[in-house]
Amino acid sequence: MSAATTVGGVRLVLPATSANLGPGFDAAGLAMSMHLSVEAHAASSFEIHATGRDAELCGTLDRNLILDTYRSVLSDAGRRIVPLRLTLHNEIPLGMGCGSSAAALLAGVALADHFGGLELGDAGIVSEASRLEGHPDNVAACWYGGFTVSTQQGNTVEVATFAGDPGWELVLAVQATSLATKQARALLPESYAKADTIFNVQRASLLVAAFAQGRLGLLRTAMQDRMHQPYRMEACPLLKQLLPLAEEPEIAGVALSGAGPSVLLFLAEGTTFLEAETRLRQLLAPEVELLSLRIAGGVKKTLLDTL
Repeated sequence: MSAATTVGGVRLVLPATSANLGPGFDAAGLAMSMHLSVEAHAASSFEIHATGRDAELCGTLDRNLILDTYRSVLSDAGRRIVPLRLTLHNEIPLGMGCGSSAAALLAGVALADHFGGLELGDAGIVSEASRLEGHPDNVAACWYGGFTVSTQQGNTVEVATFAGDPGWELVLAVQATSLATKQARALLPESYAKADTIFNVQRASLLVAAFAQGRLGLLRTAMQDRMHQPYRMEACPLLKQLLPLAEEPEIAGVALSGAGPSVLLFLAEGTTFLEAETRLRQLLAPEVELLSLRIAGGVKKTLLDTL
């Protein structure tokens, strides 16, 4: 038996993420308190047991993003592809702008690192997953947790992160149909007016300050955006319905979650989820799901014994 097959198992717990947060297009990200849990052991053949949200999709061996990434990274590194037995539990909505692909990509890279002995470290895992994702915002937030701002220079990702205030309450509004990121990106223009660019730079800077200083009251202005949300409004009907709530005192800020179609709301201090839910149900169709969330920490990795 090779050394690779004697490596013990590993458990990864990766948070959902919301990127952009209004003006922080392809730069800002936030970890949220729902997770993808992956337990992996070396096996004689690939198998998956999946539970939770979208378990049927998560449990398929064909076109599985975690396994495809795992195989690709090991193949590129010239390492043997060790078959795995995966046990998954998923809480993250798929294709809803909640970072499901970033969590899956990171899981695949981290499993390749563990079972292939690649010794990538945190920075290497994040850089590789960002390369595969095409941008680092969700990936950085998922791995490091809290609020992150990130940039990609070649194959290197630079990240700054703030833990975020665990007392801030979030509501995620999730519609019944998904929106592909590629489709959402196709809605954006190739260039922007100078005034709109300045508008976003100012608010993105304020967004960073809001999280760095824990100033919830800044989000009402800091989450305003002219770069992507106006162009995605028609494809994301929840945004059109909920964005005006940013003017109400019970809501601290509203933004499209990632590329949509989900919408993330920050509740003002003193507003409870029940109060927010009552207000939102006046506007939304019954099939829209409302999730009560908090800011989450980053990935949790636990080494397991060999079975």
